[in-house]
Amino acid sequence: MDDYFSSLNGHAPAELYEMILGQIEPPLLRATLRYCDHNQSRAAEMLGLNRATLRKKLRQHRITAKPEH
Repeated sequence: MDDYFSSLNGHAPAELYEMILGQIEPPLLRATLRYCDHNQSRAAEMLGLNRATLRKKLRQHRITAKPEH
């Protein structure tokens, strides 16, 4: 993050929180689903989320809940 802020040269970042979440959240969701054998209830519990919230985030990031072969 320090490198990112340094690269701004004094300019204010826009929507920093959403930008970081957009980079971090999808790989976290995918890895957790794989670890839980794509069991959404287990994944949601592990992430500390409600299952409906997990499903919403999966749709938001266009992540399929089932394993891709």
